[in-house]
Amino acid sequence: EVQLQASGGGSVQAGESLTLSCTVSGFTSEDLGIGWYRQRPGTAREGVSCLSTSDDSTYYADSVKGRFTISIDNAKKTVYLQMNNLKPEDSAVYYCAADLPCEVVPELPVHMVHIDTWGQGTQVTVSS
Repeated sequence: EVQLQASGGGSVQAGESLTLSCTVSGFTSEDLGIGWYRQRPGTAREGVSCLSTSDDSTYYADSVKGRFTISIDNAKKTVYLQMNNLKPEDSAVYYCAADLPCEVVPELPVHMVHIDTWGQGTQVTVSS
């Protein structure tokens, strides 16, 4: 059974940092897109970042470029989202997802992306 375990959310002040973690289990493919979406109240989920394990390519939404970094620890089968210089508009529930077409994650609305596997959400709250 494929499972994603997300953690690392919290409440911080603007300008501070948080790191989210997503541990993957049950996948047999070594070519996998793993990424993060976020959802603010009253809005659809939006793609934030994605990492392709086949070549370590990374993809970011324009709103987080230069502030967020996605990375992977293959030994731990864990993907991290390092979020620096957080802004109040980054406040959302963050979800990790797997088996993603990474190149479209930051570009297409979530309803246009076929996503089978979601982790549970983790809340990030940034106060001004």
